[in-house]
Amino acid sequence: MKKTRHILASAIVLGLIAVIVLGGLSMNSSDTSSSAGSLPTVTANPGEVPQVSKPTGTPPTELITKDIIVGTGAEVLPTSTLTVHYYLMSWSDGKVIESSWAGQPATFPLAQVVEGWQKGLPGAKVGGRRLLVLPPSMGYGAAGAGPIGPNETLIFVVDILGVS
Repeated sequence: MKKTRHILASAIVLGLIAVIVLGGLSMNSSDTSSSAGSLPTVTANPGEVPQVSKPTGTPPTELITKDIIVGTGAEVLPTSTLTVHYYLMSWSDGKVIESSWAGQPATFPLAQVVEGWQKGLPGAKVGGRRLLVLPPSMGYGAAGAGPIGPNETLIFVVDILGVS
């Protein structure tokens, strides 16, 4: 009986190690994709305008964050003022709505932007590129804003250039 339990326990431990090593177990729910939809792919070329593929399927209903490039500089805090380049795409049609890459980087206090940025950017570091997928409730909601339609899921790619 003891030998059977020992073998079973060893098999469970080895199975968990294999799942973790092979990447089949994600411990960070903010870095997952929607089971019904496919997140866009994003290029990881520092200093270059990101190339972003059109998403497919049903958009996620929760905030999704994914580091495309992991930065090594100062870390974004909820109280930070950021200087960033950003790229904004709508989930529904995959069209680019806005991009700071066409002009100058944007600088703003993180506390003064949409909830999805406030919750999705802390922890990113200067030099990093982060993908954010914001459900409507964390973006512009039922009202929309300018070129952003009502209840639109938003895809942002944000390059962190400076943090103060």
